[in-house]
Amino acid sequence: MSKGFAGFPAGQIHTTSIPSSFFSDLLPAIDHLGELKVTLYALWSLSHSEADFPYLTRQQMIEDQLLMEGFDRSPISAAEILDDSLERSVARGSLLKASLELEEGPQALYFLNGPQGRAALEAIESGNWRPSGEPEAPVELRVERPNIFNLYEQNIGPLTPLIAERLRDAEQTYPESWIEDAIRIAVENNVRKWRYAEAILEDWLTSGKREREDRGDTEKARRRYRQGEFADFFDS
Repeated sequence: MSKGFAGFPAGQIHTTSIPSSFFSDLLPAIDHLGELKVTLYALWSLSHSEADFPYLTRQQMIEDQLLMEGFDRSPISAAEILDDSLERSVARGSLLKASLELEEGPQALYFLNGPQGRAALEAIESGNWRPSGEPEAPVELRVERPNIFNLYEQNIGPLTPLIAERLRDAEQTYPESWIEDAIRIAVENNVRKWRYAEAILEDWLTSGKREREDRGDTEKARRRYRQGEFADFFDS
């Protein structure tokens, strides 16, 4: 019998951001323990990566002793369970798989099925990659980041997978100039939150954009987005 869980420690602990859609859409559909473990492991590992387009390799997972022992005490059985769990995760769509031919042999890369993962897969399929020479990260990707990503990071804060998804949705809904103006107003009002910029965009979509006022650096324009429904952003 395995020993029980002693509980989470007191004080500040490291956390992992998990999209809400994992609990509402993905978790109810997963009926295989190994697939669940692989999916959670990928969410944890990739969310803590500093790479622009993080990925996992089978070898990285094989070398994680805690992960493999969680599958089975036998290394051979654990590897078989890992392979089956990866196949299930790819088939379900929670992970994306890219297969490459490198000098040392075939290599499979696993990405989360999010904006960054899909962009990485497109880059690989277009040939925008090269061997890195690093065993732990054997491939470097050459992917042009959308301008909206750079705009967000330069003015609001670090990019997360969830925010990246919302930014891509915004790109499909609003003109690029609107997004730039909304972020500028957020910065001018010192409310560095994407939800605030998004609220401004939603207001423009329903009520119309006042080009001369919204694009100008006027006090009147700044006051407009401090009042009414926007006031809540200043109280939180």
